[in-house]
Amino acid sequence: MSTENPAGNAGLGARAWGMVLAYIALTKPRVIELLLVSTIPVMLQAERGTVDIGLILITVVGGWLGAASANSLNMVADADIDQKMKRTQRRPLARHAVPVRNALIFGIVLAVVSFVVLYFGTANDAGERSFLPSILVLITIGFYVFVYTLVLKRRTWQNVIWGGAAGCMPALVGWAAVTHSLSWQPFVLFLVVFFWTPPHTWALAMRYREDYRAAGVPMFPVIASDERVTTHMVVYTWLTVITSFVLIPAASWIYLVVAVASGVWFIYMVTKLYVETRKGVEVKPLKIFLTSNEYLALLFCGLAVDAVINLPTVAGYF
Repeated sequence: MSTENPAGNAGLGARAWGMVLAYIALTKPRVIELLLVSTIPVMLQAERGTVDIGLILITVVGGWLGAASANSLNMVADADIDQKMKRTQRRPLARHAVPVRNALIFGIVLAVVSFVVLYFGTANDAGERSFLPSILVLITIGFYVFVYTLVLKRRTWQNVIWGGAAGCMPALVGWAAVTHSLSWQPFVLFLVVFFWTPPHTWALAMRYREDYRAAGVPMFPVIASDERVTTHMVVYTWLTVITSFVLIPAASWIYLVVAVASGVWFIYMVTKLYVETRKGVEVKPLKIFLTSNEYLALLFCGLAVDAVINLPTVAGYF
């Protein structure tokens, strides 16, 4: 006589799958898209005209594991405020889908695996390894969790200005994975993302202002008027675009055209928000959040195409 219980087995399978999805959600997979957008083009630029698919895959995997670790540990630290915000109430720890202790262990394990993958996976053709990519990832995790999440986020409106440095690190990691060193170019791209982060994040915070207020997080749009916020957004947008131009001598006309065209468009969209705010028109800040994503994707994809085609650089004409 069969003792199988199809309904029970199905329920067990559903719970197991739900747990898997909860752990995936801990890593904030959508946030990690920035890693791909910035890491791959930087690696291609580091060795123009060469595409090492294996190295790119290893670096992306190692970087993804590091970012997943940082995001998981961030959720551990933010579990209390995630419960207070409508936008984040469905996160795994906020709804108790994953025990806090398990999430902490999960984040630490991801950090260790990331370190190992990047150290052993980014060896050059001579078999030489470098700790630099791995150390940069550990610095990123530590900065994001201990400096941004535990110190800045709940204490100052400048939280995303300085805390955003963690999101800039993939540019350095990508370059270090290829060259085992750093130069001025990845630092330019680091600054591009650094200046891009405030208008990108503040646009989202304008949309979810009441959520942040309820959680006691002093995001700039919570403590300042829309006029003041959009003024700062315009300034940081200009800084982003101008900084992107610094890389033009090391690239060809392809990057030049993309940087100028996308930069003008980005400035126009943010300035439009600034003007509408002063006119008292109902604004849609989430549109700027999406626009900023599109701008960064265009800029870095333009750099990737430029590096692969490897036309003469602008500096070569002078």
